[in-house]
Amino acid sequence: MSMELVIDANILFSALIRDSITAKMLFDDSLNLYTPEFIIEEFAKHEGTILNKTARTKNDFVQIMHSLNEIITIIPEEEYFGYMQEAAAVSPDEKDVAYLALAMKLRCGIWSNDKRLKEQDKIKVYNTHELMRDHCGD
Repeated sequence: MSMELVIDANILFSALIRDSITAKMLFDDSLNLYTPEFIIEEFAKHEGTILNKTARTKNDFVQIMHSLNEIITIIPEEEYFGYMQEAAAVSPDEKDVAYLALAMKLRCGIWSNDKRLKEQDKIKVYNTHELMRDHCGD
């Protein structure tokens, strides 16, 4: 069964930095993944850090970014902007407002390992372990 989720930057960074279960789960066909468009800027800003923490080359990074772009739908802010105020009211961290707003618009959960994000009760938040256990069946 298919599951729609908003994915946060830390999950993507984790998948880029090491070849892990997170990286494998990104390519699970039963997960339909979405993310706010600012994620592109985040990756560009942290490219050096990501490359320093891995054995990947700049070319590897570009190829991975293209692969992620094929499996994750990037949503422009204007599509979820109407939910930003409601999301800001419940978000435990201002950095998570866009993820919450997008999840509210799409009426889906969020894939994040951020424990603080679970403090709000409007949107279901799955950490990698819960998602693997409950959805991917491992």
